[in-house]
Amino acid sequence: MDKLEEMVYYPTRVYAIMKPEFLEAVGAVSQKYLDMFQNEGQRTVMTGSYSHEADVAYFSQYVSQTAWNILFSQGYAMDQLVTFFTEMWTQRHLHMSHMDTHTHPRGAQISAFYFLKVPEKAGSMILHDPRPGKTMINLFAADTSQISDASDPIVLTPRQGMLIFTNAWLPHSFSTNEDTEPMEFVHMNLGVMPAPVKEPEVEII
Repeated sequence: MDKLEEMVYYPTRVYAIMKPEFLEAVGAVSQKYLDMFQNEGQRTVMTGSYSHEADVAYFSQYVSQTAWNILFSQGYAMDQLVTFFTEMWTQRHLHMSHMDTHTHPRGAQISAFYFLKVPEKAGSMILHDPRPGKTMINLFAADTSQISDASDPIVLTPRQGMLIFTNAWLPHSFSTNEDTEPMEFVHMNLGVMPAPVKEPEVEII
């Protein structure tokens, strides 16, 4: 019987790791920025950016280096580039808050999510197929309980201390937080720029 040669192109990758060791430091800075926000009845609270804060320096360095490693592993020419934060902010999703499908343009290459508080009935992170052509003609999946080439969307269940990375072009959303306790996570976007050129050391005589 004939056997088709299978070739897989244009993959979408998602990366996750548990990093609870950052919860205390990042949580403290997050709370400081949340305290600056005057909540006037909004269900979704978003703080200002704080990647510059010294108390999250180790976390920022880890995320930035991991983003670089991901892009390098995907085959991008990263030798002369460095990653940098375009944004790092906390999202607090109160009862019945959700987030519509979106991507992060304007220079972002990697998006990352660090989950600080995940109550029992918190919303899920939902990933959507980034290929518009496939989305327009998509068929129903035969078994929605199994992840396959037919799957859309993909639903991820966050856990406290989980750190997730995706390419910034991957559409994502968050389902409704049905818990009475807030769901909180750090949302980050990282871009790339040319690595700084080191000036040659000149000996002064």
